[in-house]
Amino acid sequence: MSAVGEDGELLARSFEEHRAHLKAVAYRMLGSLAEAEDAVQEAWLRLGRAEPGEIDNLGGWLTTVTGRICLDLLRSRTARREQPMDDTFVPDPVIRPLSRVDPEQEALEADSVGIALLVVMETLDPDERLAFVLHDLFAVPFDDIAPVLERTPAATRQLASRARRRVRDTAPPSDPDTARQREALDAFRAAARTGDFEALLAVLHPDVVLRADAGALVQGLAGSKRLQGARRVAESAMLFSRYNATARMVLVNDAPGLVGVADGRVGSVLTATVHEGRITALYILADPERLEGLVLPDDEDSDHA
Repeated sequence: MSAVGEDGELLARSFEEHRAHLKAVAYRMLGSLAEAEDAVQEAWLRLGRAEPGEIDNLGGWLTTVTGRICLDLLRSRTARREQPMDDTFVPDPVIRPLSRVDPEQEALEADSVGIALLVVMETLDPDERLAFVLHDLFAVPFDDIAPVLERTPAATRQLASRARRRVRDTAPPSDPDTARQREALDAFRAAARTGDFEALLAVLHPDVVLRADAGALVQGLAGSKRLQGARRVAESAMLFSRYNATARMVLVNDAPGLVGVADGRVGSVLTATVHEGRITALYILADPERLEGLVLPDDEDSDHA
């Protein structure tokens, strides 16, 4: 019997079983938590309008429908954008408490994607992004993705391959070792807090890139910026050391990060990529409008040290 042919309450329960997965798909496609929620809601509405007998595999149907909704949103975004994507854009972060499970269990967690990867995916065209996200991140067969893109499976495979190469060639080098990431971020936080410029330089890779997104309304020194080079990034970190005075260490997507608090309000969310003990990239979201919507972990689940 088709899922759509069941009564409404059972259908709603079936949909809820897939909600977290669908939101994960939409978030990776869009880089926006609010837009991801909207896409999932639209998938629910389309499910309600589906014809009985149309759906054999509810999970697969919902995944491809959510992908199609996100694809339309991305294409609309691209059509509206008169200039290339701002190179200061930082996607919405997902903030969680520091993990208390053992490293082996952490390694099994497959529900996170790093801010660095999301930034690179913003440079893909919509069709490439869909092929890459659905196939590489969620193992959807190319035969199922091709109809969404109105392409052949072979052409869809080529899109994913092209996206994969760009991700590989563009993403900053990063070690997967969470302990080393946290150690480097601790050193950065301590040096910025105490104003130790030389210690900051020591923990930053010479070609480190800082991407700070403060939104459209914030101007001046606190405005959006992209900086490259250890000395320029260290100088910027010194200017905003007040946020480090009360910074809490949390998990930002798949890596340790810092939530900066000033005057009782969240002023920034920072995460980094680390390679061989040095920070290769920093991503800071400081847009007041977007920070208002973030849900922070409880104090006892994060590190204030």
